[in-house]
Amino acid sequence: MAKQPRILAGQTAAITGAARGIGKATARALLAQGMKVAIGDVDLAAAGQTAAELGPSTVALPLDVTDRSSFSAFFDRAEEQLGPIDVLVNNAGIMPVGRFVDEDDLTAQRMVDINLHGVILGMKLALERMVPRGSGHIVNISSQAGKFGAPGGATYSATKHAVVGLTEAVRGEMRLMKADVDLSYVMPFVVNTELGGGLGAARGMKVLQPAEVADAIVEALQTGRVEVWVPKSAKRTSTLGVLLPRRLSEGMARALKADQVLAGADASARRGYELRASKSEPALAPGSEKPQLTEGAD
Repeated sequence: MAKQPRILAGQTAAITGAARGIGKATARALLAQGMKVAIGDVDLAAAGQTAAELGPSTVALPLDVTDRSSFSAFFDRAEEQLGPIDVLVNNAGIMPVGRFVDEDDLTAQRMVDINLHGVILGMKLALERMVPRGSGHIVNISSQAGKFGAPGGATYSATKHAVVGLTEAVRGEMRLMKADVDLSYVMPFVVNTELGGGLGAARGMKVLQPAEVADAIVEALQTGRVEVWVPKSAKRTSTLGVLLPRRLSEGMARALKADQVLAGADASARRGYELRASKSEPALAPGSEKPQLTEGAD
């Protein structure tokens, strides 16, 4: 007999980078399950607008995921207003695209600091609260680039590969500690958000809507699923790619134009997003060496 889905009503979730995009859609989906949601974002004005739109079970709080004191204060204020955090969704991330050989060092540092160090920091601070209570669930947003590696997004792919490995390793540690805390990672294809704007298309793969990713997150929380592909059919493609010889799997990727999704991005269409992303980490000044890497954060 299949297990009954876990009841989420009454629980508190903290979501990073939740002012827009996948984070905002996830907040809406969790609220629909009867949860309370803390929206954390470096753009507090946008977070406030989202909270006002989503209703009274939501609070907007400032959050710089690269700063321990900011992240800790985010959790403290969320728990003061909504109660102990049951769920953390590490969603904040940026994706400047372009050739690796053209990427300036500040752009790479931003991606690693936000996409990876931000996840590491959020997990450590959440586990400090969840492990003693003996409950909790952390969901880390990775990407299918975190399994395949995407030309045109080498450093981004590296950060998302790292999120997968990090989640698997910490999940193993929780098991060894006999700590009843669940961990999941979510790997969507291109999503119709600012971060996903202006990208190339792959044959047979449609652009996802943020709500589709949010629904997958809800399902992971209800079922405890660890590895979450969006869409689910992408797992079959991944399995086939592993089984085939490299020459054939790479040929299949070229035939599907999967290698052009990031490499074939329209820089002019992405400029607004990437300019915003370049300012998404207050600790760093915007990079100036390679202006073709426009800035953005989701």
